[in-house]
Amino acid sequence: MLFWLGVHKPRWLERLDVPLMVSHRQLSREPNLPRARAPWALDSGAFSEIAAHGRFLTTPVAYAAAVRRYSGEIGNLAWAAPQDWMCEPIILRGGTVGAQRFAGTGLSVAEHQRRTIASVLELRWTAADLPWIPVLQGFALDDYGRHVDAYARAGIDLGAEPLVGLGSVCRRQATSEIDRIVTTLAGMGFRLHGFGVKTSGLGRYGWALPSADSGAWSLAARRSRPLPGCVHPRGGKTCANCPRYALWWRDRVLARCTGNQQLTLPGTAA
Repeated sequence: MLFWLGVHKPRWLERLDVPLMVSHRQLSREPNLPRARAPWALDSGAFSEIAAHGRFLTTPVAYAAAVRRYSGEIGNLAWAAPQDWMCEPIILRGGTVGAQRFAGTGLSVAEHQRRTIASVLELRWTAADLPWIPVLQGFALDDYGRHVDAYARAGIDLGAEPLVGLGSVCRRQATSEIDRIVTTLAGMGFRLHGFGVKTSGLGRYGWALPSADSGAWSLAARRSRPLPGCVHPRGGKTCANCPRYALWWRDRVLARCTGNQQLTLPGTAA
């Protein structure tokens, strides 16, 4: 598996020598972009934008222009996600989960799937030189199968794509349903990327994912004591913004994926 460490500090691109996943939402706030030391991938920030507004405020033209800027100024961009439309019920219907409010789109799974394909096609037409990947969306297993067929009708052969993102799974990973979705799609010959995969998901179906990302290290760090020797500025009491902790966590995730050792985090369960 090629593992992309999810980070919320874009300046880490110029500090770390491992593959990183960075969000457009974070990069768009940077007036001066860093130069990447290693390959990195771009998350479009689609979940946050749709959750908050029920639609995209960022136009496809503006997003493509931003990605072109990132590609040129940061360098080493491996691939970029489209403005895909996730299909969890809370996204469609809206509501509140914990402290987070979801606006709701009022649309169907099929319409979200149609709009996801439309985004891929429009971005590839607008900026054909940039490395866009398609993303499969759905909720039930049959939804994903219908989306595969819809991509084929749109002229996109997912089996020929170097990478296919798998959406709407990261918040329900420790379930047998996600096992079936991942293994079924992998069995169809698709090279899948798992967005926001947590350690529980990697332990269940990581073997079927040639690519995955996770930023779960930051939450783990907030629940743990700092690593020995870590002293953070401004009275920071955890390693939630610590590149040393992020790399430490990443090493243990990769060790678990290869079966060399169990992943353990200080102060948390594996």
